[in-house]
Amino acid sequence: MLKPANPHFSSGPCAKRPGFSLAALEGALLGRSHRAPAPKAKLAEVISRSAALLGLPPDYRLGIVPASDTGAVEMALWGLLGPRGVDVLAWESFSAEWAQDIEKELKLPDLRLLRAPYGRLPDLSAVDPKRDCVFVWNGTTSGVRLPDAGWIAEDREGLTICDATSAAFAMDLPWHKLDVVTWSWQKVLGGEAAHGMMALSPRAVARLEAHRPAWPMPKIFRLTKGGKLIEGIFKGDTINTPSMLCVEDALDGLRWAEGIGGLKALVARAEGNLAAVAAWEAKSDWARFLAEDPATRSCTSVCLRIVAPWFTAMEPAKQEAVAKRLSAILENEGVALDAGSYRDAPPGLRIWCGATVERSDVEALLPWLDVAFERVTREFAA
Repeated sequence: MLKPANPHFSSGPCAKRPGFSLAALEGALLGRSHRAPAPKAKLAEVISRSAALLGLPPDYRLGIVPASDTGAVEMALWGLLGPRGVDVLAWESFSAEWAQDIEKELKLPDLRLLRAPYGRLPDLSAVDPKRDCVFVWNGTTSGVRLPDAGWIAEDREGLTICDATSAAFAMDLPWHKLDVVTWSWQKVLGGEAAHGMMALSPRAVARLEAHRPAWPMPKIFRLTKGGKLIEGIFKGDTINTPSMLCVEDALDGLRWAEGIGGLKALVARAEGNLAAVAAWEAKSDWARFLAEDPATRSCTSVCLRIVAPWFTAMEPAKQEAVAKRLSAILENEGVALDAGSYRDAPPGLRIWCGATVERSDVEALLPWLDVAFERVTREFAA
């Protein structure tokens, strides 16, 4: 039976772009100071190419920040929250992490947690436009994404802080409704780890310059100095030392994306991969999307739950053992690496279908899911 040419279906770090080889990184300015003119120009190029590819509004700032998407989100939370009450939407692992940090670390007194279980979204109509709002656009660990931005008021008074790490470059983002947007290099374009991106609207910049947090701010989180935005961050002067090898890799991914047709082509590739899984899922007698509403199904982190009666009748610990065995079979066969569900999510599979993944590889994988499940059925259902 045909196997995927590329079995890399991890949800982060994600598959490299088609045709990638280390030869693409030969232009990396290794052994150079990142503050020297040529390396700094490379960093600025990542910013400018990213902004152009995503269609970022011209009055938004975009910068490279440390510690991947996690660092970018934490910088936004620590630097911006406090002046208003905040609504936090939590429906999967990472959104729950941001809620916990705001509640337990920042200890904001006026906090509302709008929660939903895996597979669903919170009540978006409950969001108050007078308050700040923190949310993910796409739940990487649940496979549930926001279907649109209709719930975000045009005349909102609060800021919208959006973790879009598994959505940027694969989904159309409504920039005019998003005041802070974060992502990382190692998701949709398959870049290497440790670097994050942060986009700020003029409203977010105004908040940063007017607001002084009540808590101590570590240097690595500071986006202002003397009450003014540190503009250099958004021109290639990074806060900490970046890997110029990773920078070269990021540029390679951006150039590839431009070459295949830009954002429209990237979105189409991811949506095509989702469509392939959906066609298989509709005929499956054992697997269903974790996302209950088809309109909220992610086209990047596609999460599947197991619905076979013998499985659902098991205790949770045994269900986890079955799911781990299922992903192990796929890995041992060399058809899907790192395709197990996230540790906090319901037991099942998580298949990355972002833009660097070829549809032919997704289609080749799907019959193997049935083969692997037949094996675990024989092993566990007897």
